[in-house]
Amino acid sequence: MKIAIDTLGCDHARSGFGAYILYFISNLPKNLSEMGTKIELFGTEIDKYTYTSGKEIPYSSVNVKESLRAQRKFHARKIGRLIKKNGYDAVIYPAIERVLPSSFKNHTGVAIANSIVSVALENESRSSRKRILKGLRKIQIIIAASRHIKDDLVRSGIEAGKISVIHSGIDHKIFFPALHSDSEIVEIKPFAIKRPYLIYASRLSSPLKNHIPLIKAFEQFKEKTGMAHRLVLAGSDGMYAEEIHKSAFESKYATDIFLTGFFPPESLAKLYGSAEACVFPSVSEGVGLPILEAMACGLPVIASDKGALKEMGGNPVLYCDTENPDEMERCIERIVEDKELRERMIFDGIVRAGEFNWEKTVQETVAHISKYC
Repeated sequence: MKIAIDTLGCDHARSGFGAYILYFISNLPKNLSEMGTKIELFGTEIDKYTYTSGKEIPYSSVNVKESLRAQRKFHARKIGRLIKKNGYDAVIYPAIERVLPSSFKNHTGVAIANSIVSVALENESRSSRKRILKGLRKIQIIIAASRHIKDDLVRSGIEAGKISVIHSGIDHKIFFPALHSDSEIVEIKPFAIKRPYLIYASRLSSPLKNHIPLIKAFEQFKEKTGMAHRLVLAGSDGMYAEEIHKSAFESKYATDIFLTGFFPPESLAKLYGSAEACVFPSVSEGVGLPILEAMACGLPVIASDKGALKEMGGNPVLYCDTENPDEMERCIERIVEDKELRERMIFDGIVRAGEFNWEKTVQETVAHISKYC
């Protein structure tokens, strides 16, 4: 069986689509050839060595421009010839919201749904939404990263029987409990952050991320307890950034609110590990891997009771209505003041996060595809 992975539309590994490919390739089973399976990649020439993770993975370069329009045109008119020429039995499409054929002749199509498709398509034109949904209705296999995403796909008119849930993993080489110094200042280049602090790592992109209710809950926490905690909002600016910056700037506790902007991913584990707790109030998460990454680093987590977060976090997480600052504040207060609760959440969280790993994700995905080829 020859499986190809489509790297087009994946931002040269600078997005979640690209990260999926990187983790998939780096965690391929060592006995893949014994299983009668070969993995190949195809995409633009510039990405020939982007996703191979130092492995000898065959890569087919296609002559297509960088623009999304050109790549969509390639998927509509030319991809069939490439598949037939290279003899692919199956093709994995990680960037389904961007590029996806509407026909899957001579091969088994595998769509990777790592986000809420209905939300992702909101900003697309009517014709683009129609094209993508047509592709999802015709594709043979859809792998959803959560039951929440599967339910969203079914609501969008996709047949439930062809959707399987295979959870994505987290990188335990990066996210793990580590001993950090008791220093008052955490130096993570290019930042120096004063402890203790609460952390929320997410792009400033939508009111559904609930940055502003979190700022209000933090203000109430400071007012009520007088504690020295700070709030660190780590994430690059998005469409909703101006409103969030304004809320933080106008806060009575503005000097205790730190917005990092883009934060280097390789340093995120240290940022987590040096925090007092992770608060993740987003109500629009299709997966919610950041709470697992925080738990893997030994952090107690407060999260929204909406979206896929309960599915991913399980029992170790303290859930609440994060659109209600009063309720969020009470959770923050509990997690800071109740030492026994903290210790139990930290231990159980590390165990829970350990259940999500990329080796398992890749093995289950390959095994599932092999049933159809």
